[in-house]
Amino acid sequence: MNDDLAGILVVSVEQAVAAPYVSGRLADAGARVLKIERPEGDFARGYDSLVHGESAYFVWLNRGKESVRLDLKDPADRERLAVLIGEADVFIQNLAPGVISRLGFDMAELRERFPRLITCAISGYGDDGPFAHLKAYDLLVQAETGLSSVTGNAEGPARVGVSVCDIAAGMTALSSIMQALFVRERTGKGRHISLSLFHALSDWMNVPYLQYVYGGKTPPRNGLSHPTIAPYGVFECADGRAILFSIQNEREWANLCARALELPDLATDERFASNNARVANRPALEAIIQEVFSRFDRDAMAEKLEAAKIAYGRLSTMEDVKHHAQNRTVTVETPTGPVTMLAPGFLVDGKLPEFGRVPALGEDTDAVFAEFGLTGSDGKAG
Repeated sequence: MNDDLAGILVVSVEQAVAAPYVSGRLADAGARVLKIERPEGDFARGYDSLVHGESAYFVWLNRGKESVRLDLKDPADRERLAVLIGEADVFIQNLAPGVISRLGFDMAELRERFPRLITCAISGYGDDGPFAHLKAYDLLVQAETGLSSVTGNAEGPARVGVSVCDIAAGMTALSSIMQALFVRERTGKGRHISLSLFHALSDWMNVPYLQYVYGGKTPPRNGLSHPTIAPYGVFECADGRAILFSIQNEREWANLCARALELPDLATDERFASNNARVANRPALEAIIQEVFSRFDRDAMAEKLEAAKIAYGRLSTMEDVKHHAQNRTVTVETPTGPVTMLAPGFLVDGKLPEFGRVPALGEDTDAVFAEFGLTGSDGKAG
């Protein structure tokens, strides 16, 4: 494993996606992460059972962690958690609003007791405001932030196909914690980080927000086409598979017509002689392009677009993704055997780091108790 954060201890009372995302990336960087799980386990373990009995969500988000099973309704287990937090560099939690304080782990009090501690609380809507008390899940926040209103097509709004609000919150938490660790190296002091799914995703919504607030423009739901550029969209090929391409300037438009469509005169047709004209006459333009695409299978059409130096992307199915030539993968151990998954999106000096195993529920509890001098339910250390 990467050892950039070796020596950093993270204690995370976590569930679902957002907090496991950030603690998982800290583990990838070499931090030691103690994942505190309720007796029945993080409920993400049960989201599905498609990875030879394991949950795809859980396998993706929890590699390299140690699973410690605690019942935080039990005073003895709360005392054990207090000991672990006292040794930690970073404490993360994403329980429902108010729960962590009611359990006796108020973030402000922890910071007073442990000045070097970095605390991070992830909620649905933040610490204040009229929504602060609400539970929140990814799809609900996609709707509440307006993301759903700009996603989909003329038939209606749609969900983004991955847990984008949770991931946005996890990414925001990760950058904030890394910044706090850097500052602590200079000052010796930790800090409290508070963030929410709503505010993390709202930041990503700034372009449509600004367009509406300052320009009065409501972004339309355009499906797989661009609202202000043409041609820029998806076309079906002879084999029933689809491809998208984008024209960004008049040079590319002329190349598309002459080399990919083999209709050089189309470039100077007055209906399509500028981007504004093409947008105004989009249905006629797309009908012409579709007729050409329908004569070639997808791979052949991709070759023609590439030869014309036109940017394109195949509309990949999950079967296409499984076999994609550009994939990078990593293999991690899980309680039910090795799993090969898509790798993180970066290389370090040209290499992918190695990653730790995905823990079984509570498998590290006894070892952690013994290491930190904690007694088990039988009254014995470990």
